[in-house]
Amino acid sequence: MVRKTGQMPRFCYQLISPFLLFFFRYNAHMSKIIDFLLKPKAVKMTAGELAEKFGLELRGNADTVVKGIAPIADAKPGQVAFYSTEQNSNAFKILPVSVLENTRASVILIQPEMVKHAPKGATLLVCASPRGEIVKVLGEIYREPPRRGVSGDAYIERGVFFRNRRSVYVGQFATIERGTVIEPDVKIYPNVYIGRNVTIGRGTVIHSGAHIENATIGAECVIHNGASIGKDGFGYTRQDGHNVFIPHVGRVVLGDRVSVGANSCIDRGALTDTMIGDGTKIDNLCQIAHGVVIGRECFLAGGVGIAGGVKVGDRALLAGHVGIANGVKIGNDAEVGANSGVFRDVPDGTRHMGYPAGPGTEFLRHYAWIKKHVNND
Repeated sequence: MVRKTGQMPRFCYQLISPFLLFFFRYNAHMSKIIDFLLKPKAVKMTAGELAEKFGLELRGNADTVVKGIAPIADAKPGQVAFYSTEQNSNAFKILPVSVLENTRASVILIQPEMVKHAPKGATLLVCASPRGEIVKVLGEIYREPPRRGVSGDAYIERGVFFRNRRSVYVGQFATIERGTVIEPDVKIYPNVYIGRNVTIGRGTVIHSGAHIENATIGAECVIHNGASIGKDGFGYTRQDGHNVFIPHVGRVVLGDRVSVGANSCIDRGALTDTMIGDGTKIDNLCQIAHGVVIGRECFLAGGVGIAGGVKVGDRALLAGHVGIANGVKIGNDAEVGANSGVFRDVPDGTRHMGYPAGPGTEFLRHYAWIKKHVNND
């Protein structure tokens, strides 16, 4: 028998096959161990417990155990999923009814009118807004284990006032300077710096590397890694041909339930406070300059830059990499499209886009005209 060049002899396969089998079995076993150790741990709950806790109508077996959450198309037995025909914005897509009919989820959050399409044997939690209720269920099932206690490696000056020290968590190498007031249930992760005379509201979470001074932080806020709050703004005046810094004496005031993304910066006011309203969410890598006032329930996507003295109304939406010039006013319920440069006021309830930004319909007409004539040329 003539063996082709490069072909491995049979006895070599016999020698290495046990090692290959061990290798693949070991890897598969290790991947399961890694998944078990690193993936978020779900708290086991029954459908009855979820219905009682969140005031949902239960249809089916109250003892059905929930071990996790998954999208309805991918859910497996033991998991909870939701199906909804809600469409609060264009970002929400309604899945075909067949996805609901064929799901393997054990528990389904569902609207009353869709119950007839649910698979037989599934336990149903009936509610008006499954999309809203799944958020609550997600937070309950994957809730973080309680953290309490002040690390001996944290540096806490005399004169820091804890409302309820036993309920607070302060991680290793965090620094808290005197005059700071910390309300109950606050979590301060390792390597956080909190300067003098800062107030941290109840239930607020401050992640590692955040730097806070000259600020009042409301209740249930989340400050993500590397955020900088309360530093001096970019305020200068030109005197005798030189750039002269303007001393800043204002503060940063965050309302309740404000989220500040990783590596975002919110400058203190020069003469007046920089203010962020209740419920506003700020994405990563945003810059908010001195004296800016942002209303309630706003969204600022990644890379937004807001110059000094800007006023943003309630429920405004600023898409990614929007830039806003000094002193501009953004109205209530206004939207600004991604990569827009805003140099004039945006009225209530309107959508602006482009550079310089203008009404959305006007921008699209200009774009269509340019595209038509460029293509013809």
